[in-house]
Amino acid sequence: MKSALKRLCCVGLLVALGAFAQAAQKTWTGKISDSMCGASHAKMMGEHTGAKMTDRECTLACVKGGGKYVFISGGKVYNIENPDLALLQEHAGHTVQLTGDMKGDTIMVSKIVMPEKKS
Repeated sequence: MKSALKRLCCVGLLVALGAFAQAAQKTWTGKISDSMCGASHAKMMGEHTGAKMTDRECTLACVKGGGKYVFISGGKVYNIENPDLALLQEHAGHTVQLTGDMKGDTIMVSKIVMPEKKS
């Protein structure tokens, strides 16, 4: 009886931990930017050879120049824990749906997709 109860408790604990681990993943809609520009590329546009640039071009130039990728959502700038993720470069400057785990103001990104276009 005791071993059956122990097994039942262990199984219940594993199920609860699995549910908790999945609950930590969240998805937000926002923009992939860089730490130099944050939410607005307006100031930096003149710094990049004076040429007009898209948000994507500015983000890539700032990251190449030493900035880090960040995620902007709801007017707040979030740091990215795994900045070498190839999806960040692929979606630089884009509005995306980003999935990951947030701790404080830092997100460990697990997935980035373009939002579906509304018809």
